Amino acid sequence: MISTDAVRNDFELNDSVYLMNHSAGRPLKQSSSNLSELFFEPWKTNEPWPQWLQALTGFQESLGLLLNSEATNFCPQTNVSSALTKIISSLPKREGRQQILLSEHDFPSVGFVASQAKKPGYGLKFLSRDADHTDPVVWGKAMSEDVQWVIITQAQSNTGVGIPVKEILDLAKKRQVITIVDVAQSVGVLPIDLQEWNADFVIGSCLKWLCGGPGAGFLYVNPEIISSCEPVDVGWFSHENPFEFDIHNFRYNSHAWRFFGGTPSVVPFILAAQSIRYLTKIGTTAVRNHNLALTQKLIDSLDSSYLVSPGLPAKRTGTVILHFGDQHETITARLKANDIAFDSRALGIRLSPHIYTTTNEMEKLVALINK
Repeated sequence: MISTDAVRNDFELNDSVYLMNHSAGRPLKQSSSNLSELFFEPWKTNEPWPQWLQALTGFQESLGLLLNSEATNFCPQTNVSSALTKIISSLPKREGRQQILLSEHDFPSVGFVASQAKKPGYGLKFLSRDADHTDPVVWGKAMSEDVQWVIITQAQSNTGVGIPVKEILDLAKKRQVITIVDVAQSVGVLPIDLQEWNADFVIGSCLKWLCGGPGAGFLYVNPEIISSCEPVDVGWFSHENPFEFDIHNFRYNSHAWRFFGGTPSVVPFILAAQSIRYLTKIGTTAVRNHNLALTQKLIDSLDSSYLVSPGLPAKRTGTVILHFGDQHETITARLKANDIAFDSRALGIRLSPHIYTTTNEMEKLVALINK
C-alpha cells in the first residue's frame, strides 16, 4: 500500500491544498539535481550529444513501460497541437473520406489544428455538446462513410467526463476510420494499455498527472500504420540515419522518430522521464484508486446540486467540477482566501487530487465549502 506521507516527501509541495493537477502536476524534489546530472554536466564536456540522445531514448522507454508498448513507437513532441498537426498531414485523404470527427468538448487546440485541415480539403464534423459522449453508439452513428479521422479525448478537461475509448476504437476499426486518442488529461490517472487499445495514434502531455513540466509531449504511432505515414514537417532527426548528412538523400526513420523534426529540445524530456519512472513504480491503478477515494469523499460530503461532473466512478476522470449556485462567488472567494489551489471554467471550479493529496486536505476543502 502506498504511503501518502512518503510520497509527499518526494514532491515540491507547500502549505496550500493543491488541487490543480489537471493543469500542472507538482515537480519532484530531485528534478533540479537530475537535470544538472543529465543535461548540464554533459554540456560541460566537449561532446554532450551522446548523453543527451540517451536521455531522449530514456523518455521513450519510460513511456513504453507506463503505457505498455515498445519504446520505438513513441516520438517526443513539444505539445499535443504539434503532434496532431504532424499526424493529419502524414496520410493522404482516401477517396470519399474527407471528414474529421471530433467533439465540441475537445480542448480548443484540437479544434484549431483540425480546422487548418480544411485547407487541403477536409471538413469537420462535431459531436454536439448536448450529445452523450459516454455512449459508444453515439460515436458509431457519427462515423459515416465519409469520415477519415476520429479524434477521441479520453478525459474532457472542462466537463470531467471520461470517454469509453476502447469501445469507440473498436467501432472505428470496423468502419476503417483512422483513430487518434488524446490522453493529455488522462495519462497518469486513468489506466491506459496501448496494446489493448490498438489505436492508430495516441497523443499526450506529461505536464499534468505525470508531473513532468511543459514541453514534454509525445506521439505514439501504431507499428501497423507507421510505414504508410509520410510526415511533411520533418528534419534531420526524422531521418533513418540523422548523422549521415547527405542533403540529397532523405529517408524516413522506420519508427516513430520520423515524426520528430529538427534539433530537439532535451530539458523537458529529462524532467518528464524522471517523473514518469517515479509514477510508474507507484502505478496508475494506485493513483486512480486514491483519486477516486478522495473525490468520492468530496462528492458524498456536499450538496448533490453542487456536482457538475459525473457522479459515477466509471464515468469520472481525475477531476471533479463543482458549481455552488447563488453561493458560487462567496464560496470560491473563501477557498482562495484559505489557500485552496483550484481553477475555474464555464461550468464551475475544477478540483483534481493526486497521489500526494491527503484525506485531511480534502476534509479542509469540504469544511470550507459547507461552512
